[in-house]
Amino acid sequence: MNNELRLEYLSAMGVEVWIPKSSITIAGNPLLNTTPVQSAPIIESGVKADTWEQLSSDINGCERCDLCQTRTQSIVGSGSRQADWMWIIDVPSIDEDNAGEPMVGNVGHLYTEMLRAIGLSREEVYTTHIIKCATPNHRSPHKDELKNCHEYIVRQQNLIKPKIIIAVGHVAAQTLLNNHEPLEKLRGQHLLNNTPLVVMNHPAYLLRFLPEKNTAWQDLLKALQLYKKLKN
Repeated sequence: MNNELRLEYLSAMGVEVWIPKSSITIAGNPLLNTTPVQSAPIIESGVKADTWEQLSSDINGCERCDLCQTRTQSIVGSGSRQADWMWIIDVPSIDEDNAGEPMVGNVGHLYTEMLRAIGLSREEVYTTHIIKCATPNHRSPHKDELKNCHEYIVRQQNLIKPKIIIAVGHVAAQTLLNNHEPLEKLRGQHLLNNTPLVVMNHPAYLLRFLPEKNTAWQDLLKALQLYKKLKN
């Protein structure tokens, strides 16, 4: 991606264009090597090899908790099922519940621009939620709801075999890492079932707190640097 196009995407994200070019250049950016890699406990799935058809059927027909009574539909995910990048998002919103897919509306537009800023498209990554049904009034999910959906996340990871996972939002990050510290403390690099994982803020949060877009940009650069190292 040329610099002019990159700056156009950064402008759409609301990132100040005064960021030095040395910060935008992936190689040699000192900010990318300041966070130590942390390792989350490896979680065994206990799930036999399956197929996307079976997994989608299980999610769409799931009645493990009361959310099946209030949802419009389950949300399996979207994007490439052979993706190198797997983005696991916080709880589905009402708009996502109505649309039946993750990241829609203004939040979805910002998410698309964030991906474009690092040379990716929605079709190249796989996007899913930490739980597969919206909660009433967008409340925080209960422990049993997170537990009941955990198998689906493990199965999706097993099928995709991503090279990198991005945990978007505090619920996704805390659940995947089994760590209830604030998201600000969880930001950085971790491991999930031997797959590198990077934590960052949800686009909905960035729309409410615009200065945090610069922080999100640094997180995106860290993720891209890590991915390039894995590819090489």
